[in-house]
Amino acid sequence: MTSTPESRPTQAVVLAGGQGSRLRPYTDDRPKPMVEIPGTGTPIIGHQLAWLAAEGVTDAVVSCGHLAEVLEEWLASADLPLRVSTVVESEPLGRGGGLKYAAAHLPHPDRSWYATNGDIWTRFSLREMADFHTERDATATLALARPRIPWGAVETDDFGHITDFIEAPTVSYQINAGVYVFAPSFAGLLPERGDHERTTFPRLARERRLAGFPLPQGAYWRAIDTAKDLTEAAKELSGRGR
Repeated sequence: MTSTPESRPTQAVVLAGGQGSRLRPYTDDRPKPMVEIPGTGTPIIGHQLAWLAAEGVTDAVVSCGHLAEVLEEWLASADLPLRVSTVVESEPLGRGGGLKYAAAHLPHPDRSWYATNGDIWTRFSLREMADFHTERDATATLALARPRIPWGAVETDDFGHITDFIEAPTVSYQINAGVYVFAPSFAGLLPERGDHERTTFPRLARERRLAGFPLPQGAYWRAIDTAKDLTEAAKELSGRGR
């Protein structure tokens, strides 16, 4: 199956309800996606929405939770490059239930859609990921990253002599990078409550309907979980340009 520009998603869900407890004090008065990456003048979600728009997305639904009013106020006042609406869970639904609730507010329920976690700062071709998803006739496709571990690693020989030190090597396993492409049918497979990564994803994997898109070589990706991540992101961005 070959993808065409017309079949690529033009709508997305951004999951922005996390409390960001490990980012305190930055998150004492704002939700995690509203934390600014130092030196950019823009919160994480602003970078995300600009990226989505650059990749052909015209409509985004932002799922809010912790301090939702702060995020909604910023979205209402910001000059955004796409149409954005917000939803707020009246009670906690879990990650899968929250995703299902937000997806129900997409403007085109009969079309495919992107989703991204609200604390991901990345740049790669979503169009290529959408084509990958279509070519595999997948119900859901996850972006896969190989993050660097925050410590130096030590290599030894069979006898136990240390042979090398490697500063912040990449991990050998690929991880879920928090960016997705979903077929229109995916929303119907999500739980009303609970975690889709423990229910829906394993089921699709068993049925060979779940695909993994490795991030291209050199693509920038970082999850913003701690104050150190903010500092590192600012360093990396100053070195690469924005």
